Amino acid sequence: MGIGGTAKKLQKVAEMGEELYKRINDLRAQVAEMRETVTATHNRVDRLEKEAAEQRAILQALAEREGIDVDALIAEAHISEAESGVTADAGGEAAPDVDADTETQAADDASVGATDADVATDEPSESDSESTADAESTRDSK
Repeated sequence: MGIGGTAKKLQKVAEMGEELYKRINDLRAQVAEMRETVTATHNRVDRLEKEAAEQRAILQALAEREGIDVDALIAEAHISEAESGVTADAGGEAAPDVDADTETQAADDASVGATDADVATDEPSESDSESTADAESTRDSK
């Protein structure tokens, strides 16, 4: 092997070194960008967790003021979720209808602030009977 062959080999090694140097620099840039992304994501997650904790505290205070047992509602939600998961897994059925759950939750939310006087029933209350009797007696006297 002559000097020409050695020069070619050295040239190949130099080119490989340059290529590796470029790759390493690219990887460094990618790692730096990844670190920035991870840091930004971490900060965002921390902020969202704090906001969720604040909202949870507000909801619990409102529920407590309205006399709602938050722990019982959470337990009920977990039970319902577990039952629907078992049904879907065991029967091979599709996932539960999200719209139906949303409508049920909306109806529950609408009735949360209702008092006994606000809730309409099929049976007339005593005050309704008295009002009807008063109205009839007034009409009869005319």
